[in-house]
Amino acid sequence: MTNVKITVKAHGPYIVKGDIQLFDTAGNPFPKSENGYALCRCGQSGNKPFCDGTHGKVGFQAAT
Repeated sequence: MTNVKITVKAHGPYIVKGDIQLFDTAGNPFPKSENGYALCRCGQSGNKPFCDGTHGKVGFQAAT
């Protein structure tokens, strides 16, 4: 069984850790990350799908 943990950060990204492979829209794999991935939730990142911290600059407020 795959061990994956997804943590929703308050007003920030999704933190995804575990034995996963992340693919882009064309089906190409992103390089594996031993530290996991921080995935953008605000939609404003300049490095989508990854979080670049822009949520703090734009004042992103999550519903939950």
